[in-house]
Amino acid sequence: MALKLSSSTRSGRRIVIGFFYFLVIFLLSGCSGLGPSTLKGNRYGYNTTIQRSNDQQLLLNLVRLKYRDTPYFLEVNSVAAQFKFRANGGADATLQNGVKGLFGFSAGASMEENPTVSYSPLQGEQFIQRFLSHIPLENIYLLTRSGWSFRRILLVCLERVGNLKNAPTASGPTPELAPVYEDFAEAANLIRKLQLQDTHTLSLRASGNIPELIFQFEETGNDLPELQRLNALLGLPSDNLRLILTPHPASGNPQHIRVETRSLLGMMYYLSHAVEAPEEDRTGGKVTLTRHISGKPFDWADVTGDILKIHSQSTRPDQAAMAVYYRDSWFYIDDSDLQSKSTFSLLAQIFSLQSGNAKDMGPQLTLPLGN
Repeated sequence: MALKLSSSTRSGRRIVIGFFYFLVIFLLSGCSGLGPSTLKGNRYGYNTTIQRSNDQQLLLNLVRLKYRDTPYFLEVNSVAAQFKFRANGGADATLQNGVKGLFGFSAGASMEENPTVSYSPLQGEQFIQRFLSHIPLENIYLLTRSGWSFRRILLVCLERVGNLKNAPTASGPTPELAPVYEDFAEAANLIRKLQLQDTHTLSLRASGNIPELIFQFEETGNDLPELQRLNALLGLPSDNLRLILTPHPASGNPQHIRVETRSLLGMMYYLSHAVEAPEEDRTGGKVTLTRHISGKPFDWADVTGDILKIHSQSTRPDQAAMAVYYRDSWFYIDDSDLQSKSTFSLLAQIFSLQSGNAKDMGPQLTLPLGN
C-alpha cells in the first residue's frame, strides 16, 4: 500500500529543501567576503603592532646604553597568519499525515586565526655591518635628499668636520669629562640657517672610490655673515664658496675638509646621553656623572637637549609617543615633543639604511601565537 502525503506534508518538505538551498548560498556568500575583510582588519593591526614594537626596542636599547647595559636586538623576519573558517547548519522536521509539520533550523559559523612570528637576533656579520660600520657619506646624502635637516644629520651622524669636534667621546659609554662640542654645534647651526636661505646646492660625487659631499654656494654668499663665520670656524678664506666633505681629503686643497662619521652604535651612544636617569640612579652610581675640568657637573642637555629628550618617572606616562619600563622606572618620549620624535625617526631610518645586504647569521626563533 503506497503512502500518500498530504499537501501540508509536501509543503513541509519543500520548506526544508528550500532552507538548505538558502543555507548553502548564505555560507558561500560569507566566504567570498572573508578574505578582503580579514586582510583589511588584520594588516592594520600587524602593521601598527610591529611598528610600535620596533620603536620600543630601539628606545629600550638607548636606555640600556645609558646604564652601560648590553644592548640586544631581535629582528622580526616574517609574520604568517592562517585563518580557518568553519560553518555548520541543520534542519529537523516532524511530518505527520494530515497534521501541520513542526520545523527546526540551526546555523553557525566561526573563524580562527593562528599567526606565527619569526625572530632572529642581530649578531655576527649582521651586527658588525649594521652597528659597527661607520655610516657612509652616500647614506648621509640620501638622508639630506629625503628632506631631513642637515643640522640634525650633522649632530647625529658626524664626529668631526675639519678641526671641529662633535663630542667624539660621546660615541661610547658616558665619559666622566665634558666633551668638546661648542664650535661644531655653532657650525651646524650656521649650515642650517644657510640651508633655510636656499643659497647653496648639495651634490655627491666620487673621486676614484672616495666619496665627496659638495656644498656649492652662490656668488651672493660672500655677503652672508653666516657663510663668513662658517669659513672662519673651518679655517677657510672668508670669500670661500665651496666645501668638499670627504673621508680622505686631497692634500694642498683647502676646500677639501676631512669628515669622520659615526657608526650606528656610536650614534646610539651619542643619543643615549639624552636619557634623563632618575635622581636615585644618579646618586646611587648606576649611571656615569660627567663633569667639567673644574669639577662642576656637566649637563648633557647642552649637547642633545634640543634634538632629543628622553624623560623618566616612576609611573606610566599618560602622554607618551613611546615608553618602556626598565629598572623600575618608565622612560619615554613626550608625544608633543616634535623635535625628539623627529630625531628618533631619523635614527630608525638610519637603522634600516645600515642593514644593507647583511645576511641572517644567527638562529631564528619562530613563535606561534594564539591557541
